[in-house]
Amino acid sequence: MDRDGRAAASGGGCSVTGDPITVLLVDDHAAIRAGLRFILEATPDLRVVGEASDGAGAITNAAALRPDVVLMDLRMPGIDGIEATRRIVSAGAGRVLVLTTFDVDDYVFEALRAGAAGVLLKTVEPAALGGAGRRVAAGDAALAPEVTRKVLDAFVSLDADRDDRGASTPGSSDGPGYGLTDRELDVLGLIAEGCSNRTIAAELHISGGTTKTHVSRVLAKLGCTTRTQAAILAREEQLVPGRGRR
Repeated sequence: MDRDGRAAASGGGCSVTGDPITVLLVDDHAAIRAGLRFILEATPDLRVVGEASDGAGAITNAAALRPDVVLMDLRMPGIDGIEATRRIVSAGAGRVLVLTTFDVDDYVFEALRAGAAGVLLKTVEPAALGGAGRRVAAGDAALAPEVTRKVLDAFVSLDADRDDRGASTPGSSDGPGYGLTDRELDVLGLIAEGCSNRTIAAELHISGGTTKTHVSRVLAKLGCTTRTQAAILAREEQLVPGRGRR
């Protein structure tokens, strides 16, 4: 039984082709959880394996069920969604897709910094919700258009602030380099632009396997668990602005 007394199957992951993507629902409103369950269970390749009504339950159930995706609300009593996201991601207990009514900058960026692989608003269409779950389970990011605009605006503001201060160029000795090679910086630049592995491979003329290896190494060197985290860090540390594609 999960925290809400609902029987749940083991998450297990989607390592075998054809296995459904397992989802843990986290929201303090039972009606919202019921609605999300109805939407997701109408999608053949998505399976809800458990629910939680607060952050503590999310952490416990994620550790027990190991879902592919944790669909996380932000504003909950006790441990909130941001802290729950941080703990779940740190434990490697699932990839977190935030679903919230708030598109306030502070909430969005705190969720992404905590390791969320995506942020959607609760006004999202059912088909878009399913697609976002698939992308997150596959290791990609999923951001609502409103959130994407905020992230891009923040990146532009960061670059403008550095220009005003006469900041050092990317990769200079004045800032951290994280030990990234030139090729890894190219990959990071494309990650920061929101490119998928397939697009990165095409842009850099490398194989899909090589792309996955580069992406994994970039995330490891940056100490990030998601591509979105890496994109934010890349801009904040000015690792990639102005880099050309090779």
